[in-house]
Amino acid sequence: MYTVSGRSLLEDVFTSVTLKRTLEKDPDSDAAHHPYVVGRCAVAGDAALELASEAAAAAAPSWAEVPLERRMLLGTRFREELVRRRDEFLDMLTAEAHPSKLARWEHSSLLEIFSEESLGWYQQQMHTEFEHQGRRLIVHRRPDGVVAFNPPQNAPLPSAALGVLCLMAGNAVVMRAPRSIALSTMWLMRDVVAPILDELGAPPGVLNAVCGNPKQTMDSWLASPLIDDIFYIGGSEEGLRFEQTCIARGKKPILELAGNDTVVVWSDADLALAAEAVTEAFYGSGQICMVPNCVLVHPAVAEEFLGHVKEQVKRIRPGYPEDEDVLLSPVRRSERFFRLLHQALDRGGELVTGGRRTEVDGTPSDTGVFLQPTVVRVNGLAGAREFDLVREETFFPLIPVVIAEPASDDELLDSFIDFTNSNPYGLRNSLWAGSDDVVDTFVRRVTNGGLLKINDSHLGCVPYLPTHGGTGLTGGVFGEANYPILRTSRLQGVSIAHGVSPYEAVFGA
Repeated sequence: MYTVSGRSLLEDVFTSVTLKRTLEKDPDSDAAHHPYVVGRCAVAGDAALELASEAAAAAAPSWAEVPLERRMLLGTRFREELVRRRDEFLDMLTAEAHPSKLARWEHSSLLEIFSEESLGWYQQQMHTEFEHQGRRLIVHRRPDGVVAFNPPQNAPLPSAALGVLCLMAGNAVVMRAPRSIALSTMWLMRDVVAPILDELGAPPGVLNAVCGNPKQTMDSWLASPLIDDIFYIGGSEEGLRFEQTCIARGKKPILELAGNDTVVVWSDADLALAAEAVTEAFYGSGQICMVPNCVLVHPAVAEEFLGHVKEQVKRIRPGYPEDEDVLLSPVRRSERFFRLLHQALDRGGELVTGGRRTEVDGTPSDTGVFLQPTVVRVNGLAGAREFDLVREETFFPLIPVVIAEPASDDELLDSFIDFTNSNPYGLRNSLWAGSDDVVDTFVRRVTNGGLLKINDSHLGCVPYLPTHGGTGLTGGVFGEANYPILRTSRLQGVSIAHGVSPYEAVFGA
């Protein structure tokens, strides 16, 4: 499979599509030397998929025996390589059509995930010891075995980097690079992670990377007795069906599915900063599961807040991925965007800004491959979830701002918390408020989601806290904040005693 540059799809879409079709028919064609072609990956067949699982299963026991301290060095070395090879990392992402500004954010997010603070916390969670009545007590986590990892097409490289945490837990990993966009995942596994594993003396087979057809690969993993966990990133409907199949086959499903994140803006919030956070909804044209998807606003500040949002939207623009300050990505199929928008307007929603296609230079156009950042006002909390763009993840640069009905602050706070907790999705939630009482009440009572941000970037990452994971349609039956090093391992307790009478240990207590 060949990768053509993201820029080429905007510059000359006909040539780009023709190149891909030509090379799919004849991989050795002279078209492979066209400057738009940035790389290629071999596609795995059944034999290669089986070989990867067998190699991982053979390597897993000896890798699990490697001391935790040494395995944790993988995280330190990986961070060092991310820093050293920053330009290559960014080049890979922009080649796959990620705007360079967002690529830098993705890079910085991984630096937080693998920061010294986070690595220290992971190690503490993986192994803790106590002394009690002459006993050495250990609570530690043991690796699950072989983890099969399925990153998504919209962000394969940063998602695949989470596989490093599965390796640090002591697992062997089989990584599937998405067939349609394989280059960055294969580069990360082969050129960055594998040499570090060699350096640490990891056994051959502890890391395997294949570019495979999704159904063929999933069927192989589900059928294989050698696969213990499957880390699946994708849509909610497919993911929840996949969860059931995994459990029926005796495998642990680790799900990262859709998000439909809520941002609450209280009456005493810093409205300018809150609006800045809300417009993160448009980064990457909304095709990032962790961006805001719905805003609830206190009616006392609704008009002022919408004014701030309209100002902030002006800085969200389309362009070529290499261009500085570009934040919108092309949207190839926009039919659902317009269906959601028209349904909202037909139900009484009001268009605040946006609503059209646009060309790469920002000119409105009926044939443009970008969508304008679009804000829809929805009046009333009571019937808000009758709007599909409120109830569902949109995955477009489209966000509803729900203005609650006037009521007392106590009633409004209750209704905002109830609305947040009743969201069937549960990835991230945010609150913007100045009152300590409001903040404390929100923190105490909001149970939805894997991450709660207060007066902060909704999308940004910080040490210690998870970047992924959630409840409901986001994480499935076992959904929670997702630390992959913990989710791909299991707790075990150990007691080491000297000179203890078993009889006294039972009856003397």
